[in-house]
Amino acid sequence: MIRLALTIEYEGTRYHGFQYQVNAPTIQGELEKAIERLTGVRVRVKGAGRTDAGVHAEAQVVAFDTDSAHSTETFLGALNHYLPPDIAVRAAHIVAQDFDPRRHARSRSYRYSILNSRTPSPLARRFTCHIRETLNVDRMRSAAALFIGEHDFRKFAAPLPMGKTSSVRAVIDASVEYKDDVIAVWVTGNAFLQHQVRRMAGALVDVGRDRLSKDDLQVMIDNGVTDKVAHSLPAHGLCLVRVEYADYPPTL
Repeated sequence: MIRLALTIEYEGTRYHGFQYQVNAPTIQGELEKAIERLTGVRVRVKGAGRTDAGVHAEAQVVAFDTDSAHSTETFLGALNHYLPPDIAVRAAHIVAQDFDPRRHARSRSYRYSILNSRTPSPLARRFTCHIRETLNVDRMRSAAALFIGEHDFRKFAAPLPMGKTSSVRAVIDASVEYKDDVIAVWVTGNAFLQHQVRRMAGALVDVGRDRLSKDDLQVMIDNGVTDKVAHSLPAHGLCLVRVEYADYPPTL
């Protein structure tokens, strides 16, 4: 028995998120079907992050156990043959038996993309959130730095699941880039709450619209008393870009 780790890329448009669901298409479900078609054995894969419905990924990491004698190159080619065209395996590696793509992740990096243009782009519509009014990018850049550090992000997340009490997360980096009418909000952290990055990006958009001040944002980050709300932007603008590990991909 070996543990195999895959780096996968996907367009999340037609999926109900990463996590397996009985009556809806998911990334995990498609991966498990492709593995079963190759090996003849049903497995359960573990992912680095449970991306929401409509969210994309450039480098999600998953792992599963198999007693198949197929090489990593065979897994790479065959899984891409069986997978639908909006999911692809970019790399396959044999990893340590205790490798856990979620628990062993040191950081996760997301990009939220905003098309800031008077007119929409049909070619970019699945990957960017279109906002017509001009946003103040310099103000957004300055405000993004406030997110860096360890904070209670409950004002930037969906309601916590029952029994999950901590909403404290560490943001390692947060920045805003602008090129060719696209504003990219980059966020790297140890882990994230559900909808956290989308609400962080939504708050920065309101700063760019001058509906939120930096002081307002700081109060929200400090979990202070305020009537201001971090609105969640649509899922299709979000992409999981990178997951960092101490020992993945493995070095030969």
